[in-house]
Amino acid sequence: MKSFKIVLTSLLGIFLMVSCGIPEPPGGPVYDFEGNLAKDRVKIDDFLRTAQIDSLYRIHDPRGVVIIVQEEGTGAKPSTGMLVYSNYTGKLLDSTVFDTNREDIARENDVYDPLRTYRIFQFTLGTSDEIQGFNIGFRQLKSGSKGVLIIPSLYAYLDSKTIPRIPANSVLMFEVEFLGMD
Repeated sequence: MKSFKIVLTSLLGIFLMVSCGIPEPPGGPVYDFEGNLAKDRVKIDDFLRTAQIDSLYRIHDPRGVVIIVQEEGTGAKPSTGMLVYSNYTGKLLDSTVFDTNREDIARENDVYDPLRTYRIFQFTLGTSDEIQGFNIGFRQLKSGSKGVLIIPSLYAYLDSKTIPRIPANSVLMFEVEFLGMD
């Protein structure tokens, strides 16, 4: 009788797990870095085949970030620990603006936030303060350059669903103006 109760309890437990769904591992599902990067590379290649982006030249970083130099700066390239100053406009590949540090562009694209202070964007190169795509892209630009960074989701916001106006696993495009560095 005791073994019957154990079997019955075990079957009831299995039934409850199946009917309620098996919980995800702690911290949620594991992000598929290689799989998503492969998908993003296809999206980027397809986008670049038809995109009308003027450029002097393009750098295809081996990690998947594409740096499109539109205007070459005369300054040096930044190194780890330097403070970088920039203007930027972030877009999805369909050209939808999701963020900018410029108030005029924010107003034009209905992303203006009256609680935000719009000013020159600054970040320290090589830190995790910003998306890794900025660290990768700005290392390839000379101070004074203008260009476009196309960043796979792996080096942006991964599969986050909490970033306003950015769907999970989005490839991002940033129009950047590298103003200077300290």
